[in-house]
Amino acid sequence: MISQLSWKIGGQQGEGVESTDRIFSTALNRLGYYLYGYRHFSSRIKGGHTNNKIRISTEPKRAISDDLDILVAFDQETIDLNAHELRPGGVILADAKFNPTVPEDRNVRLIAMPITGIAEELGTSLMKNMVASGASWALLGLPLEVLGKAVEEEFARKGPLVVEKNIEAVRRGAAFVLEQTGGPLEEFRLAPADGRQKLFMIGNEAIGLGAIAAGCRLMFAYPITPASEIMEYLIKQLPKFGGTVLQTEDEIAAVTMAIGANYAGVRAFTASAGPGLSLMMEGIGLAGMTETPLVIVDTMRGGPSTGLPTKVEQSDLMALIHGTHGEIPKAVIAPSTIEECFYDTIEAFNLAEEYQMPVILAVDLQLALGKQTCEPLDYDRIEIRRGKLTRDLPPLENPEMFKRYAFTEDGISPRVLPGTKYGIHHVTGVEHAETGSPNEQAANRRKMMDKRLRKLQGLRIRDAVKADAPHEEPDLLLIGMGSSSGTIDEVRSRLAAEGVRTNRLFIRQVHPFPAELVRPHLAKARKVVVIENNATGQLASIIKTHIGEHHDKIHSMLKYDGTPFLPHEVEKGCKELI
Repeated sequence: MISQLSWKIGGQQGEGVESTDRIFSTALNRLGYYLYGYRHFSSRIKGGHTNNKIRISTEPKRAISDDLDILVAFDQETIDLNAHELRPGGVILADAKFNPTVPEDRNVRLIAMPITGIAEELGTSLMKNMVASGASWALLGLPLEVLGKAVEEEFARKGPLVVEKNIEAVRRGAAFVLEQTGGPLEEFRLAPADGRQKLFMIGNEAIGLGAIAAGCRLMFAYPITPASEIMEYLIKQLPKFGGTVLQTEDEIAAVTMAIGANYAGVRAFTASAGPGLSLMMEGIGLAGMTETPLVIVDTMRGGPSTGLPTKVEQSDLMALIHGTHGEIPKAVIAPSTIEECFYDTIEAFNLAEEYQMPVILAVDLQLALGKQTCEPLDYDRIEIRRGKLTRDLPPLENPEMFKRYAFTEDGISPRVLPGTKYGIHHVTGVEHAETGSPNEQAANRRKMMDKRLRKLQGLRIRDAVKADAPHEEPDLLLIGMGSSSGTIDEVRSRLAAEGVRTNRLFIRQVHPFPAELVRPHLAKARKVVVIENNATGQLASIIKTHIGEHHDKIHSMLKYDGTPFLPHEVEKGCKELI
């Protein structure tokens, strides 16, 4: 038996690749396996090659596998584009309809079966995805009733006849492939999973769930890949908690409406990607100037312009920190796991109210859309902190207005909701005095700027830098953020087996940068490798700017072709530096 296996299905977008993957992986999750998914898809509604790859394991894995064991192909293009990943002895399960051929240099087994033909016998070619699921399941020798239950749940809303037809498609797919192979393939027989209940979700769903848990009751957003799933998730879930989602006419409206809702006292947020974030910049500056809480989720994708809207990149970092005109306090948090997407979303709402400023949650496309196993969430960890929000004010001693922007030692002023007795004050985007009244005098300007920026002093989230540093003098210090974290951990295990000593850091608080937490790790390491999905080494530049030393140790490992790092790529790059 084996402890892990990699499975991929590919075809034209819109012909059932996504639903096949969803049902197949859901059934595997029910058995207790750890799963890590990668979705390659085109930036169009229908047509263009798409594939979904799942890594199935008896142990936690948070990286795409280097190779491939089973490839399910709905067309020849899928074989042409993906066969190179197959390990020697791998299997291609292909629809006989297109007369599949395999490259001569690949030592793999081709099983051509009438996937579409079987589906058509049952009434519609649309069920070919279920035929393929049944065939794949049978190759692994897994209990068919578990897959059947997942199929039943997927199609239950369409009635018992549709359910039975799809289950029959699964049975026939399984029966055909077993007849061809003589039984499950022993080299693909997975060791039993631990059977423990685990969650299986994408980062966007975890963010949406985190927003609900944080007490958020309004989301304003304009659809954009790869952020749209947050909105789609909350459209279904938020009304159950008395909330709602409003699709706005553009990102400018989304951010300003979120600001208005937060000013009124309702926790609200918006989510977008790079192009939408650019449109929000003036609104983000308004939140900073008016000291209004604001949470924004940026799901980073390939740019510039429309760029690679369905591909991964981590190239918004500089824009997140420096994109606004003028200088305002803000925080940028970068979760690196599905669990952190949930907890960090809650923390973002707390920080936004405590510090009365914008807080941006930065996730990359792979973390946002890659479906992964995650441990059950601990709801006892949730706390709601609203900072200096005051509901009862004493009568004013003077006839002047409430000092909403009072100068304080920590830079955070008392905050009231509109309509609070004795809390009347001005709110304006121009520079203002303590009461909010416009004031452009030089002395006031300096004091107000210093007050606002003072908020950032000492701001540190829990695990601002997530370190694993067992070595006093490591050969390599590996630094990353977001979805690259799982790849980095896997590579460290491989390097350790060869006697290479490594420490690692995941930067979770990108701004304000926790230099005092990073500097000691750089000082100890012989060499430092910053691994990031962009072309200019933005994270490395941020580190160099704030650390101010050890620059000669820092090396960038960059990937900007739209795909996540594979473990062997990082391993190879690290060995070249040793």
